[in-house]
Order: sequence, then C-alpha cells, then structure tokens
Amino acid sequence: MAEYTDHDGGAGAKVPALSDSDDDDEQWQWLEDANENNLKVTCLFCDWILHDVSESLQHCLILHQVDLVELKCSGQSLSELSEGSLPWESDVFLRPALQDDPLLQIGGHCLCEMGTLASPSTVRKCGANDSVGMLQRAQAAEERAQHSEEALARAMDDLHKLKLLAQGLVLNADVGRCTGTLGAVTDLREDEDEAYFSSYSHYSIHEEMLKDKVRTESYRDFMYLNPEVFKDKVVLDVGCGTGILSMFAARAGAKLVIGVDQSEIIYQSMDIVRSNQLEGIVTLIKGKIEEVKLPIEKVDIIISEWMGYFLLFESMLDSVLYARDLYLAEGGSVYPDRCTISLIAVGDTEKHQSRIAFWDNVYGFKMECMKKAVVPEAVVEVLKRETLISEPAVIQAIDCNAVSLSELEFASDFCLKITDSTDCTAIAGYFDIFFDRDCSNKVMFSTGAHVDQTHWKQTVFLLERPIPVQAGEELQGRITVRKNRKDPRSLFITFDLQDKKQTYTLQ
Repeated sequence: MAEYTDHDGGAGAKVPALSDSDDDDEQWQWLEDANENNLKVTCLFCDWILHDVSESLQHCLILHQVDLVELKCSGQSLSELSEGSLPWESDVFLRPALQDDPLLQIGGHCLCEMGTLASPSTVRKCGANDSVGMLQRAQAAEERAQHSEEALARAMDDLHKLKLLAQGLVLNADVGRCTGTLGAVTDLREDEDEAYFSSYSHYSIHEEMLKDKVRTESYRDFMYLNPEVFKDKVVLDVGCGTGILSMFAARAGAKLVIGVDQSEIIYQSMDIVRSNQLEGIVTLIKGKIEEVKLPIEKVDIIISEWMGYFLLFESMLDSVLYARDLYLAEGGSVYPDRCTISLIAVGDTEKHQSRIAFWDNVYGFKMECMKKAVVPEAVVEVLKRETLISEPAVIQAIDCNAVSLSELEFASDFCLKITDSTDCTAIAGYFDIFFDRDCSNKVMFSTGAHVDQTHWKQTVFLLERPIPVQAGEELQGRITVRKNRKDPRSLFITFDLQDKKQTYTLQ
C-alpha cells in the first residue's frame, strides 16, 4: 500500500495500488466502505453540505423553516393546491437534479421515521441549542478561513519582498565593498571546477585558439621581436595548454620555462615538447597553479593567455594574479602587461527583429514573456562593421602587474558618441591587449569588430527596446561588472541606460 502525505506532514489514508491480483474484490470493498463513510447531502435551499439525510432534514427545518417530512408524509397532493394543470407535469421533471441524490433514495416510511427526529416538537426541545451550535461552528469556520486567507496573503507578500531583497543582494550589491578574495576561483573545490578544466581537455578548443592568427602571432611576435626581455630568464606559463607559449619563450632565449595546466591536454603537451627537442628547457607540471609546488621559488616572467569573452569571463586572470603575488621576482613582469575593455553602440534592426521582436507575434500568438529569458543572456558573435553606430569608449584599463583581485569587479560611467542616426539595438563589448613593458618592439591586438576577427568575437548586450539616436549626440550610461558568487567564472553585467536597468549574464 502506498501512502500520501498531508499538509501537516503526517501519513494520510492508505491508497491501494492498482493491480490484477486476486485482492481486487477487497480493494473495491475498501472503496465502497470509504464512500459510505464520506456520504454528503446537499441542502435543497443553500450550498451547505450535510453528512446524512437526518442532518439535512433538521438543517432545512431550522435554517429555512421548511419541513420536508411534513410535505412528504402528510399525504397531501400538490395537485390539490391548484385547480388547473401543474407546470411540472412533464416527464422531464422526473430526472433528478443531483445524480444519486440521497434524499431520493430514502423510502417514505424511513423518511417519516427520520422526521420524528426533526419534528417541530423535537426541534423546540433541542433544536434551539443545535441551531445555535451549527451557526457558531459555521461562523468559526468562516473566521478561520478568512484568517487563513489573510495569513496566506501576508506570506505571499513577504515572499515577494524576500525575492526582491535576494535579487538586490546578488545583482545590485555595491562592488566597492567587495573583499579581495570574494568570488575568487582559488576558493573553488576541484569538483566545482572540474567542468571548466574538462572543457580544455579536448583538442578542438586548442585547435581553435592556435588557428586564431591574431592571437597566436601576437604572442609569437612579442617574444621573437623582444629577445632581450627573455634572454636567460626563468619563465612561468600559467595555463600552458598545448605548450605553444612555453616553446615560443624557449626559442626567444629563456633558460627555463615552467608550464602549468590542470587539464588532460598537458599529456599531449609533454609529447609536443619532446618532439621539438625542448624538454631540456621546458618543464610541464599538471595541476592548478594554486595547488602545485614549483621547482623554484621565483620567476622573472609570467606569460599567460588568460583572456575570456569580454576579457574577464572564466576569471583565469585570478590564477595569474595568484601566481604573480607568489612567484614573481622583484623587477619581473606579467605579459600581456596591459589591457582595456571598450563599449560601442550597435544598430542592427534586422537582428533585433529576429531575436527580440520575434516574440511579439509567433504564428499569431503573443510570447512577449519569453523576452525575460532571452534579453538577459549576453550573446557572443561577430558583428558586421556597418552595424557599429558610435565611437568606442574605454570603460576599464587593467595593469596586470599592479591590479588587485577586487579591482576586477568594477562600475564605470560611459559616453558613446553616436555616428549614425538610427535605432540603437544593442551595446557591444570587446577588449584590447598590449605587450609594452620593457619592450623595444611593442605589440598589441584588438578583438573589436573594426579589425580582423578573433575567436573571442564580440560580446553583445541586446536592448529589449531600441533607443532612437541621432548622429553627433552622446548616449550616456553606467556599467557594473561583477562575478557570479555561485560561479566565479561567470559574470553579471548590469547596464543603467536612460533610466532603465538591465542585468545580463555571461556564462
């Protein structure tokens, strides 16, 4: 037998499980007994539900002053009350108003016997007290129901307030009060971060990065064109992947290169290093930089390709800063040493129509509610140059040799100077990377839509409603960037634009 749980948390009535066994008859008998015990009689004159016929008769007599027993048992024919034909002589009135009405299933003799319990004389003796009791019980039940409804309304209101409070704490917290370790990926347990490192175990993601010529050739040119920076230096490669940056550093003149990576790809990297006869210079270690022990105490240079979408997605810079603070020797440097994040306005009515306005009418049905799910998701894609409708504006500059962990969460005002008169349908973000420090040949690259494309593309924040703009005017707003506390590798990005606030997720 299966049991259900009632609202008080206790075990309720046992409900028999359906089966084809010989116990069927017992189960049907169980149901019949239950039905008899739960007999309900509806009053003929109001919505009250009574537990048996006798109670129903008494109820009608007390509350409605109608003696059903007298009408049934007096023997007086209703036809005698009228000289003409009666309006209910048709057979259609023989059909019961209630299916299986218990009042119709009681014989005349039984009904008259029941009537003695509900006769006027009996009612006069005990009916008064019963009537008062029934009314009191009804009033008490009504009061309890009203109080329950009021309590439920208060609870729903409190729940709504708590929901708004939680959203405010998560999405609208003052990032200026964040501590240096809040939301750091260094705090993640191995099981919590397993998916991130597993994604870098497959060759495809490394193939995509290696085929990104803007990315890979910029790192190569920085090292090959500035050999004085690397000559006889000890280099640490954080998140070495296939080992391409480690081998660039070795060819540029480093005396020792240590590559660290937690993903399984490092086993292929070891073969790659040996295949290129660089095992005497390049040492590879599997593990998280926060957990491994390096064979030396300090390094002269830290190189890493840590950038994610919108620069800070994946929060790998956290690990680079950890390595910097622990292993970088005085006078050493992190490369790339400088980077910026920029915003630009986008006017692409066709794309906005296909992704946002599309939900206004879907095969003749309104689905605007879907926008609440679609709009908050940032989109990573390559923008067409002709859809850019403003000059770019830098919202954050990062010095990798000086920045602290808390500064990776920030808020910044921005001003976009509009270049075309149209509708602004989105704001896009991208980043620029610089290899400057101590370099005789400086190298930089951009991930914007105005130059050769990279695998980082651009991060697009679609507006629910386009904003009409005119060439020459300025579109002003404020952006806040913070980590998702539950997943520090993902981001919450909030825009305050023309008195409207929208938070986007990048995950």
